[in-house]
Amino acid sequence: MTTWQSDWPAPAKINLFLHVVGRRADSYHLLQTVFRFLDFGDTLQFSPRTDGTIVLATPLPGVPAETDLTVRAARLLKQAAGVGQGVEIRLTKRLPMGGGLGGGSSDAATVLLALNRLWDVNFPVARLQRLGLELGADLPIFLHGRAAFAEGVGERFSDVVLPPAWYLVLVPKVQVPTAAIFAAPDLHRNTPVLQPAKWRPGQGGNDLEAVACRLYPEVGRHLAWLARFGKARMSGSGACVFAEFAEEAEARAALAQLPQDMEGFVARGLDRHPLLELT
Repeated sequence: MTTWQSDWPAPAKINLFLHVVGRRADSYHLLQTVFRFLDFGDTLQFSPRTDGTIVLATPLPGVPAETDLTVRAARLLKQAAGVGQGVEIRLTKRLPMGGGLGGGSSDAATVLLALNRLWDVNFPVARLQRLGLELGADLPIFLHGRAAFAEGVGERFSDVVLPPAWYLVLVPKVQVPTAAIFAAPDLHRNTPVLQPAKWRPGQGGNDLEAVACRLYPEVGRHLAWLARFGKARMSGSGACVFAEFAEEAEARAALAQLPQDMEGFVARGLDRHPLLELT
């Protein structure tokens, strides 16, 4: 039961691979990736307001309310649905900014899912996805709600079945701006296209990784340390990096060896968003 008193989860995502396969005439990059959710993320609470205003009670340092994705998502839904009611949003932040784990997008998607229910808007998920795409390319996957092979700018999905897995995720102490990575002249933009039905877990790499490591050496340092436990990858445009383990104990044993100047966490891979039933 989801009510005004509920805690609403906003899970992290990781990109099991990420290829840049082309570029559209409008300069948007064409991607192929597999998204998977983690059982680690942010939490949101909502309180109704009768004055029609959208208030973020827990603003993030250095992020004006006008540009915060949670506020923008609430305002976008309010306008699209003609809602007169307002809302106060409280965000408990665990996911790093600029980390490639989709934190801001996940928060905004949870706002859309929650207020679609709490305001009795009842838009279908396809309508919410179109709204979400106005806010960012990562939002639609959180509204889609299932682990998926994604194409286009990240909005066309083919669901995938993934083996159970645990992940050790390292969080370098840098914020990587996505725009800077995609603007880099040395970014590889012509990786051959994969057929979604032929993709298998473990296949592919991250085409953004080399650029991120050049611009932000801390990303490369964390990747190099993590590689001692198996194949290490960067998620999204960075900065977070991860390695996959079959068992939780193995991932936690690796975490226990983490140098004092590094931070990380262990999380279980999810094939379904915790709020999937709302879609």
